[in-house]
Amino acid sequence: MMLAFGGASIDGSAYRDVVGLAGRSPGWLDTTIKVWSTYGLAVFALFMALAWWRARRLGAGPAVTALAAPVVVVLAYGVNDVLKLLVREDRPCRNLPVRTLEACPAHGDWSFPSNHAAIAAAAAVALLFVSRWLGTIACAAAVAMAASRVWIGVHYPHDVATGMVVGACVPLVAMAAVRGRSEVLAGRLAAAAPLRVLLSAS
Repeated sequence: MMLAFGGASIDGSAYRDVVGLAGRSPGWLDTTIKVWSTYGLAVFALFMALAWWRARRLGAGPAVTALAAPVVVVLAYGVNDVLKLLVREDRPCRNLPVRTLEACPAHGDWSFPSNHAAIAAAAAVALLFVSRWLGTIACAAAVAMAASRVWIGVHYPHDVATGMVVGACVPLVAMAAVRGRSEVLAGRLAAAAPLRVLLSAS
């Protein structure tokens, strides 16, 4: 069995408070949060698709920036997953005597940092480079996603907080670099005839 780090000493009491509150909350609220936690990442994919669709009308440069968003999200996920493998923190529901809304993931499905939080934060920050209003909505949705992971019992608060930091930092660097070279990148993509349709609404 692989040795794992236990994060209960960091914010285990806060985790227990949240999980306890979830256990005392109305069933409709718990169900709504569980559904969001499980399927909510699809909403961020829809946001990125909508941002690209709108950006095509603004020109090739903005379209390239929008196309970079999902690539940057995958990059952020990769960085976050490497941290998971390095830290190897066991899930809180495996170390603490709590009753959770979600079945506890198996040992080896590490907790720190939260992939859901990282993906949501990366998508939200990347969207800010494409559409301010969509990015703002996505930022609120990312906070809701991070909170939901603690509510259902599969992460400590520090897991989701760190996941959001990792998820935000990667696109801050990568999207700034892409936007600075968007016209150059657009020219290269336009040179490939099948890809031109991605850059223009016409």
